[in-house]
Amino acid sequence: MLGSSFGFLLGILAALGTPSIAAAEDAFVDSAGRRVDLPPRVERVFPAGPPASVVVYMLAPEKLLGWTRAISPPERPFLPERFADLPELGRLTGRGNTVNLEAVVAARPDVVLDIGSTAPTFVSLADRVQEQTRVPTVLVDGRLAESAETFRTFGRLLGVPDHGERLARYAEETLAEVRRRMESVPADRRLKVYMARGPRGLQTGIRGSINVEALDVAGVRNVAAEALGDGGIVNVSMEQVLAWQPDAIVTIDRAFYDAVWTDPLWQGVKAVRERRVYLSPGLPFTWIDSPPSANRLLGLRWLGKVLYPDLFPEDLREETRRFYALFYHREPDDRQIDDLLAGSRPPG
Repeated sequence: MLGSSFGFLLGILAALGTPSIAAAEDAFVDSAGRRVDLPPRVERVFPAGPPASVVVYMLAPEKLLGWTRAISPPERPFLPERFADLPELGRLTGRGNTVNLEAVVAARPDVVLDIGSTAPTFVSLADRVQEQTRVPTVLVDGRLAESAETFRTFGRLLGVPDHGERLARYAEETLAEVRRRMESVPADRRLKVYMARGPRGLQTGIRGSINVEALDVAGVRNVAAEALGDGGIVNVSMEQVLAWQPDAIVTIDRAFYDAVWTDPLWQGVKAVRERRVYLSPGLPFTWIDSPPSANRLLGLRWLGKVLYPDLFPEDLREETRRFYALFYHREPDDRQIDDLLAGSRPPG
C-alpha cells in the first residue's frame, strides 16, 4: 500500500488543498518522540487501526471519519445510529492492511492517529504515511497500563480535555482497583489461564503480545507466556495445551466456546473438565482483545469477576451500564447486558 505513487498523491493534495505541515501552528510530540505539527483545530480524524478508531470514538465521535471495518448488525444497537453509520475506511496498520494512501488523502483528515506499538516498524510506517500524504500522523503508546495518559493526550489533541480527563480517571481507578484486589492472591495461588483465539482455540498470545495484555494486567498466569517466553500471536498444538493444563480458559471466539464443551480433543484439559471456559463479551468490541484498546478496561473487571468471584463480588451489570454510557455514548438495557454476559458461565 505504501508503495503508491508519490507523484499521484501530490496531485490529489494540490487538488484538495489538504492542510500542509508547513501551515501548521502547533507542535506535538508523540509517544515515539516524533515532533508532529498539527493544525490549530483537529476536526477530522483518520484512524490508522482499530485501537485508534475506538479511542477517537470514545473521546470525540463526531470527529471520527469512519471505522476501520464496517459496524456489523449485532454491534449496531450498542452505538448511536449516526455513529454506527460511519463508513468503512480500512486500516493502515496491523495484519491485513486494506487502505491505500490515496484514500487517506481523499478523506481530507486533519490528522492520522495510530495507537499501539511504538516499535521501529510502526514509527517507520507513521513517518512514511506522513511523508507521502502530507497529513500529520501521530503514534501513541497503546499499552493498557498507559490508558489514562492516552485519554489525556488525545483529549487535548481533539479539543475535549474535560472528557479526556473523565475517561483517564476511570482508567486510573480501574487499574488501581484491579491491582489492589489481586495483590491479596499469593503468586503461587494465582490461576493458570490460557487465552484461546480462533475457532480451534489453538492460537494465543505470549509475553509481549498486546492481544493478551489484559491477562498480565489482571495479574493471572498466562500459561503460554510462561512456557514460550516473549513474542506475539503464536499457533500452538493441542499437546502443548494438554501439558500446560490451565485452570481456566478465556476466549473471544464464539465458535470455539460453543464447540469446546463436546470436542473430544479438549476433554482432557482441566479448565474444560471443570467447566471454567469463559467467552468475553464482544459487542460492540470484545472486552479483552480485538481490538486491544480501551474496551479492555471493562474487560479487566470482567476477568476479575469470572476468575476470582470472591474478590469481585459486585454486580457487573451496573459497571457495564456505567462504562457504556461513559465510553460508548449509549447505555444498554437489561436484556442487552444479560446477552453480553451470557458467556461468563458455562452453557446449559
